[in-house]
Amino acid sequence: MRPYQWVKNLLVFAALFFSLSFFKIEAVKLSIGAFIAFCLVSSGIYLINDIKDRQADILHPQKRFRPIASGALPVGHAAGFSVLLLGLGLTTAFFINLSFFLLIAFYALMNFAYSMGLKMVVLLDVMIVATGFLLRAVGGAFAIGVAVSPWLFICTLMLALLLVFGKRRHEIATMRAEAKNHRKCLKEYNLPFLDGLMFVSAGAAIVTYSLYTMAEEVVARFGTEWLMATTPLVIYGVFRYLYLVYIKKDGGDPTKMMIKDKAFMINGLLYVAMVIMILFVSRSYTP
Repeated sequence: MRPYQWVKNLLVFAALFFSLSFFKIEAVKLSIGAFIAFCLVSSGIYLINDIKDRQADILHPQKRFRPIASGALPVGHAAGFSVLLLGLGLTTAFFINLSFFLLIAFYALMNFAYSMGLKMVVLLDVMIVATGFLLRAVGGAFAIGVAVSPWLFICTLMLALLLVFGKRRHEIATMRAEAKNHRKCLKEYNLPFLDGLMFVSAGAAIVTYSLYTMAEEVVARFGTEWLMATTPLVIYGVFRYLYLVYIKKDGGDPTKMMIKDKAFMINGLLYVAMVIMILFVSRSYTP
């Protein structure tokens, strides 16, 4: 079920945070419900993915220890529990609102198609995984009924692409000649190509976030222009990720890597603290 991957689902709270709705009890409840729905559905999809990939995972140096690939978890048990998780997740989404239900249903279908074969299509495989991140953020907005900033939409997508390209790069760098045996589409990638895509994604993410903080509607909503002061922390986070991928040779599991890296976590906490300070201390001050 990958509980540690539920960290990704915290993206549903972005809309609650940036729309200043976190003092509204109903909005908080809906966001928590959306988080739970994504946790259930994503875990159900992980089980389907591991059932489908169990033969390929046996060839992977780390994935061969997964319960289904190693034989510790019977396929029948995993399939049954997957159906249960998906059912619970979609039911939870239905009780939030129709828009959110349709979005998470699309998320489930997209990831099911990915597990069944779309992961073998070069570039489309990366776009689908990155879209999964994006749907979490948009889903949070749908759950509480607020609009999504176009700049934040693009920034989230570019950051997600950066993470996924980094994961693909790590797979090729680690497995080398065996990479194509683990995932057929990996033979269509090489390190220089992925390096270029990572740098484009990193640059685009920084630029779009900077533009988001300066957008007129964002300044009007927050009542301050000081949100741009958080940009250095975002830049550091992007650069830190690149450092971990290129210098520390990590990146196989971006979520686990970022949780374990103290500098990355401290930077994230500082970012949250600075946004809160800007919202509650600096809103009445115009530079």
